[in-house]
Amino acid sequence: MEWLNRMMSALDLMEAKMEEPLDIAELAKTAYSSPYHFQRMFFMLTGMTVAEYVRKRRLTLAAQELALSGPKVIDVAMKYCYDSPESFSKAFRKLHGISPSDARNPGVQLKAFPRISFHLSLKGDKEMDYRIVQKEAFTVIGKSIRTSTIEGENSTEIPKFWRDSHADGTVGRIAALGKTQEMLGLCYDTQQDGEVFKYAIAVETDAAAFETGFELIQIPAATWAVFTSTGPMPGAIQEVWGRIYQEWFPTTGYEQAEGPDFELYPLGNTMSEDYCCEVWIPIVKK
Repeated sequence: MEWLNRMMSALDLMEAKMEEPLDIAELAKTAYSSPYHFQRMFFMLTGMTVAEYVRKRRLTLAAQELALSGPKVIDVAMKYCYDSPESFSKAFRKLHGISPSDARNPGVQLKAFPRISFHLSLKGDKEMDYRIVQKEAFTVIGKSIRTSTIEGENSTEIPKFWRDSHADGTVGRIAALGKTQEMLGLCYDTQQDGEVFKYAIAVETDAAAFETGFELIQIPAATWAVFTSTGPMPGAIQEVWGRIYQEWFPTTGYEQAEGPDFELYPLGNTMSEDYCCEVWIPIVKK
């Protein structure tokens, strides 16, 4: 319940400061969390970043004001922290499908993005398999793409990246460089308030290993929470990811540390009911 109250307090502050520049650090402090953990929790629970949510709420409020035919477009744009009428119009059209000026027309359809709320769901009827691992710094090698969480772009780009990499032999070339045959799906180098990040198909390797077109990535020493997923992909591991943020983090004394996280895929039939893989998340004590 304490966790729920803190997240609701952060939402209250978010709503109260829609007319001010987004301050992730202040919101995270209200939730008694690090900025990185707050952003990850918010995204995993809502499916959107803090920045994306605030953007949609601002455009909802802006549309309501314009529909009253009162303020000028430029005044509304400045009020909701847009640098120019042009950037405001572009964002407005993307959400509402019309220009800000058209929002004044009688009977025009606008989209309303309501305020979200968090609810505590008491489950506990299904156990979670996890372990805490101390691991020294290590090196991985692989191929990466830069993708975005905006409008779920990553949910289509990453599966396509895997399909293409299997089809053109990239996965096999990466696997040949590994210390083991376990493949990693690595998320790292997060930017732009958590909306943009790099994703790599990789293997753990000796630092000396290298091949043109691939990237060597250094993973720092960390304490990791390692969660087991059992069942066909991708449904089983997606369920594990959800439970980590909905059930595990809110009820433990840990939060996610800043840095890469990854999924570890052993050899096997990924569509089998007994296929086991893992989610590795760096953690720190609160």
